[in-house]
Amino acid sequence: IQSITMDLSQLEPVTAWPHLPENVHPAAEAPIEVDQVVIGSCTNGRMEDMEAAWEILKGRQVKDGVRAIVIPATMQIYKECLKKGIIEDLIDAGCVVSTPTCGPCLGGYMGILAEEERCISTTNRNFVGRMGHVTSEVYLASPYTAAASAITGVITDPRTLMQTETPVETEKEAAA
Repeated sequence: IQSITMDLSQLEPVTAWPHLPENVHPAAEAPIEVDQVVIGSCTNGRMEDMEAAWEILKGRQVKDGVRAIVIPATMQIYKECLKKGIIEDLIDAGCVVSTPTCGPCLGGYMGILAEEERCISTTNRNFVGRMGHVTSEVYLASPYTAAASAITGVITDPRTLMQTETPVETEKEAAA
């Protein structure tokens, strides 16, 4: 038996560029503008994914002109997000939160990309036309990277936002 020890804090966040999941580049490589962010669906809509996005978005705002769609994977996860206040904070940040469903990931509805639009998504495929028009582009990323990109409007290494001071407390926290 072989044991390998790695310092995971040294790994750099990556994104998969169009049009293959294995077309991987560092998230910080190029500030590519995005029109839409999708966090969740049946793939990467687990509780830890919702909490990762929440960690980045809580107390911050999605950039004007960017659509941010959040889809918990199951109704159980959706209900847990409600109980923890995650849904409210994501809505306050400017996200649209859906009940669990298939949607933009397969180009079915809600978040279909138009001609030449770009999306960063936590889903699992970025093939030509997967989320809409054949000239649209889908970049795959972690929930941290997707949430950071929703705030900046460009593909963003989430560590740049995690190193900044804690955002101003929300009205909800101030009232508590």
